[in-house]
Amino acid sequence: MTSKFRQSGYHPIRKLKVILAGLHIAIATEFSVAYKVILSVIVLVFALIFRQWRDLMLIVLATGLMLIAELFNSSIEGLCDFLEKEYDERIRAIKDISAAAVGISILIWAVALIFEISYLWSLF
Repeated sequence: MTSKFRQSGYHPIRKLKVILAGLHIAIATEFSVAYKVILSVIVLVFALIFRQWRDLMLIVLATGLMLIAELFNSSIEGLCDFLEKEYDERIRAIKDISAAAVGISILIWAVALIFEISYLWSLF
């Protein structure tokens, strides 16, 4: 028995729409996410042009890691702000830990991107 709130079966197209909607919200509302995605796409295009497949995969993995961390961070911050309007030391600690995860992922992403840009530059 299904209710109007719960639909049975797996619907990959519907799932893809939800994924793309969430990604669109993150890119449209968070400048820090948007510029990183744009930089990654630019470097990805050059990796494709020069057929540097390992480099392409490194960029995809580093960008994916960074995006996952950014999305979780935005979700955690939004949820914390929704649940607690006033200052709370526990909420601050949660947000700081989430921000630390993003910081580490951005560092990994930046190192990978700088490495790839310098390598691709040498191919010119």
